[in-house]
Amino acid sequence: MKKSLILISTSLLILRASLSAQQHAWSLEECIKYAIDNNIQIKQQAVQTRVQKNTLDLDKLGLLPTLNGQAQHQYSFGRALNLNSYQFYSNQTLLSDYLYVGGNLNLFKGLQNYNTIQKDKYQLLASEQDLQRIKDNVSLNVALAYLQVLLNRELVNVNQNQLDITRQQIEKTRKMVDAGSVAKGNLLQIEAQAAQEELNLINVKNQLDISYLNLTQLLELQSPEGFEVVVPEIIVAQDTSIAGDVNEIYKLAVEARPEIKSSELKLTASQYDLRIARGARSPNLTLSQSYGTRYTYINNLPGQSSFQDQLKNNASYGVGVSMNVPILNGWQVNKGITNSKLAVENSRYSLEATKKQLYKDIQQAFTDAEASLKKYNASAKAVSSTAESFRYTEQKFNVGMLAPVDYNAAKTQLLNAQSDMSQAKYEYIFKTKVLDFYKGLPLNLNK
Repeated sequence: MKKSLILISTSLLILRASLSAQQHAWSLEECIKYAIDNNIQIKQQAVQTRVQKNTLDLDKLGLLPTLNGQAQHQYSFGRALNLNSYQFYSNQTLLSDYLYVGGNLNLFKGLQNYNTIQKDKYQLLASEQDLQRIKDNVSLNVALAYLQVLLNRELVNVNQNQLDITRQQIEKTRKMVDAGSVAKGNLLQIEAQAAQEELNLINVKNQLDISYLNLTQLLELQSPEGFEVVVPEIIVAQDTSIAGDVNEIYKLAVEARPEIKSSELKLTASQYDLRIARGARSPNLTLSQSYGTRYTYINNLPGQSSFQDQLKNNASYGVGVSMNVPILNGWQVNKGITNSKLAVENSRYSLEATKKQLYKDIQQAFTDAEASLKKYNASAKAVSSTAESFRYTEQKFNVGMLAPVDYNAAKTQLLNAQSDMSQAKYEYIFKTKVLDFYKGLPLNLNK
């Protein structure tokens, strides 16, 4: 019972903390930080990086000499050899102990140990860059999902305002019908328009809920319930232009982007791997050292030395140097070198492909940003002219000089223009943030 109460209390505390975290409005920076701290793929890559760090540590520790000990305690029965006097005895019980300590120190191995350390060092650095690349990708995805929430919120407001206007027109038209100044069919057409706009509002609200769900899933939150975002004031000035050009942005990105650094580091690691393969042609020079002693005791045999005396008298020491020269091993060394050369060539191609893909991505983002800016400017002009036209149409409709069909068409045209402008604005904001991202600037909506 006590354990159950503790479990329930702990669950309530966790739930309260989770709800508390969702009660405040989240900024884009907070969302990105939270996503990076909780993303599973990032955690997995962090584990892989620690594994690579351990591999490098093992390489360095491998330069130390090896030292191993052995102790043996044995009974034998029957014919026995006294190792002290080298005499045989029949039908005896022999007790023997053997102690040994020895080890090796690699003096030269074609610099394979050194090159292995260098290779794993660059692989560790590449793994760290891969970790940063994943963080960057998560940040971009969060930014896109965040802007989608802002866009859908704006579309909800636009559709809600249109519905409010239509409802006001329903009241005005109803009064005009009651006064006999307009036909009842006008009222029915306006009410039908309101029903259609209510449906449109429900659809955009559903899209808003989906965008909240997508964002909270990127943040690894259990539920979007209670989740809200900070709505910054985003203004695109009429004289806005895109700074720089594709080549300038690429020059900055190629020096800073983690995917480029990772490819470069992996190329260097493959070059050290080639040196390791070539080192297999060199002779191996090894220093060995050893110490051993023994003790034997034959049951009921008088005059045997004590345990301490035998360990002292039977002690032996050894130091040796050995050299292993590879001569013919089924062409394993040569094939290994050939494969390592191919790996270096493949790494060069991977680096080149990564740079080309980066240039294409920047080129595409720059083109998209220019296109979305043009689309926004055009849609802003369309909204301005359409709004003015709608005001004139509304005045004519209010005095009965315009049919409901024409009024609804003008109203729909204004709604479409406002929606297009909102979509173009947030598309432009995202594309410019992508370009800032390639420039090495932090992702935020403060400017």
